[in-house]
Amino acid sequence: MRRTLVALALLAPALLGAAPGGSAETISLAGNEPGQRLDVTLTQVVDPASPAAGPTGEAEAEADGPDRLLAVRFRLENTGTAVYRDSPAPAAHLLDTTGQRFTGLNEPTTAGVNFPDTVTLDVGGTTEGFVTFRLPQDADPAAVQFALNTGLADDVGQWSLP
Repeated sequence: MRRTLVALALLAPALLGAAPGGSAETISLAGNEPGQRLDVTLTQVVDPASPAAGPTGEAEAEADGPDRLLAVRFRLENTGTAVYRDSPAPAAHLLDTTGQRFTGLNEPTTAGVNFPDTVTLDVGGTTEGFVTFRLPQDADPAAVQFALNTGLADDVGQWSLP
């Protein structure tokens, strides 16, 4: 029964029209409000990602320990008819092979620049940034998901991880 639930959790976005495969795939996603539409492209995965140095020059978090950081870079293009204003980090989720779900964070890493807490894109505007995930050292990442409206939109994109 548990395997069936895990399989359904991993396949549900694919059943909603998400593209299979890995990075560099663009998925067009609609939001819950009229005119909300983004083309979302997963462009890079950094696993493990190292914590970025804070203002004092020291790493913000321990690189070792029970958790590791994984950073995913997305390109967002507003292809809708309304201004996009949202928080990309909680809009992203990582699924591991056991079906556990991890919500994206704005935790800085050396992988590159994270999205700000709130992104505002005019129609036709484009931006790129990283979303960070904190997961157990032994977790085996299986897929990354993204949905507008802080992850609450019905239209969910999913990218499989190698």
